[in-house]
Amino acid sequence: MPKLKSHSGAKKRFKMTKNGKVKRGSAFTSHILNKKSRKVKRDNRKPQYADKTNEKAIKEMLPYS
Repeated sequence: MPKLKSHSGAKKRFKMTKNGKVKRGSAFTSHILNKKSRKVKRDNRKPQYADKTNEKAIKEMLPYS
């Protein structure tokens, strides 16, 4: 059976953790930051994880990770 190709967009956006969770970047961090509170900007620096409802689809896009 041939190798499966990874989804190139998903490769750039998601990483797998040791426990099998899907780590992702946080949205709303790149521009128009002056109207966002300090707390929101600080919380967006923390690691975010994909929702369980999306994990299966993401793992299918990244077959060998």
